[in-house]
Amino acid sequence: MSTIGYPAVLAEGDVLLRPYERRDAVPWSQVRMFNERWLRPWEVTPGGTWAESNSVAAFHLVRRSFKAGARSGESMPFALCYQGRFVGHIGLGNIVRRAFSSAYCGYWIDSRVAGLGIMPTALALLVDHAFHAGRLHRIEVNIRPENKASRRVVEKLGLREEGYHPHYMYIDGGWRDHVGYAVTWEDLNREGGLLARWRRVRTS
Repeated sequence: MSTIGYPAVLAEGDVLLRPYERRDAVPWSQVRMFNERWLRPWEVTPGGTWAESNSVAAFHLVRRSFKAGARSGESMPFALCYQGRFVGHIGLGNIVRRAFSSAYCGYWIDSRVAGLGIMPTALALLVDHAFHAGRLHRIEVNIRPENKASRRVVEKLGLREEGYHPHYMYIDGGWRDHVGYAVTWEDLNREGGLLARWRRVRTS
């Protein structure tokens, strides 16, 4: 079984989302190592050191996990590229079909290109793809309250803040609270999609 709507390549201007490839091992590791301080506070606590968990060898394990999740229909993992260079990750996980038709979205980006509108563009691309080719109805994004950069992404796009989740996930060595955001197909249908909304925001 494969995920409906995946694999796929999505693009808007200089922003490209594509499935991971073996050649991403070195750039993935380099970006992750450079951004330890930027990423560590917001990520699942690694099983070993940051260097071990983000080595070239670790990438191949991560990619294998991504491929298994995609084959089972549970996820859509994308390498995030900007101007032809690998700069981060965005993906859907915990995809549930039938009456729920929902998924969770997670993402991270290289601090050196943060603030350029790359991640809102990537999230808009992914949500539109999920609602059409992916045949999903609802996408959720759960973010730690202190993660202002990540919250700005969903707030720029106008995702709905739905609730506060105490002790939601084990992150950076402890059970951390998260703020829940979501968007449904009905929220965007009359606007032509999330990317169309983001384009209007950027030009207003």
